[in-house]
Amino acid sequence: MKNKNLEIACFNLESAIIAQQYGADRVELCDNMFEGGTSPKVEIARKVRDELNIKMNVMIRPRGGNFVYNDAEFEHMKLEIQQFKKINVDGFVFGILNEDNSFDFKRNKELVKLASPIPCTFHRAFDIVSNVYKSLELVIDCGFKTVLTSGQGENVMDGIEVLTTLVEKAKGRIVVMPGGGLRSSNIVMLDQEINATFYHSSAIIDSSEIANGNEVERIKNAL
Repeated sequence: MKNKNLEIACFNLESAIIAQQYGADRVELCDNMFEGGTSPKVEIARKVRDELNIKMNVMIRPRGGNFVYNDAEFEHMKLEIQQFKKINVDGFVFGILNEDNSFDFKRNKELVKLASPIPCTFHRAFDIVSNVYKSLELVIDCGFKTVLTSGQGENVMDGIEVLTTLVEKAKGRIVVMPGGGLRSSNIVMLDQEINATFYHSSAIIDSSEIANGNEVERIKNAL
């Protein structure tokens, strides 16, 4: 039995319900798809939590754009983690960089500690870090349990070589979760090459912001 899991990025309640119905193992709840995902509203997250039996991670990101945050934005991220902990989320997804795109160890560590015992995923800010393999070690040392990445490519197919190396270097110390342009059309080849344990997709195949149930099912069945 292959132990492979699928996370679906969801931007609304409808997508989360579809993701669960068609076999996803976890949802990543966020808002603002066209900004690459930001923190969802607490009320929406509470509704999604009530509807789901599968795990639900939430994005902690105060705005779109870069991943360098000022003091007010950082304080807001801390406040959001405290709010979401009250509704029994299963994980937090965030990432903070320094101005030179290096990994901000101090601030990330502070958020990981605040989130504890809830596990944290370092998101696709990882795709612009200045030293990808050194940064992997820092993400692990910081206490993250998962890193979501396209292997620093425009999408997972572009980053397939880096993703393969990241999985090898991780040696089970952290889950390297490929995401970014992952679809049913490329998952079989990706999995054969990378052999990750967790994969990430929005399963959106049109111009809407709604996950496609058949696409979720196709990806899951290919794993």
